[in-house]
Amino acid sequence: MIARMWEVRASRSGFNELLAWVCDTAVPALEVLPQHVSSDVYSSTDQRIVVITKWRNTPENLRTPPENLVARAPHVWDFTPVDR
Repeated sequence: MIARMWEVRASRSGFNELLAWVCDTAVPALEVLPQHVSSDVYSSTDQRIVVITKWRNTPENLRTPPENLVARAPHVWDFTPVDR
């Protein structure tokens, strides 16, 4: 299992539109893929949106968000579970 964390900061006036794009367009496009396990979307008070997806094997990237809605390019990290 691989967890992919995708984080983006919305432009000053683009937060609601970006969140809608993530929830209505970007995440649903991943959820139909056979290797996809689950997705969670989080938001913060400082204009950030985080998506954590879980995959059976090689994770897929979210689509590139509309440039006018973001303050900077998204950051992406992959994680694997730790046996403890």
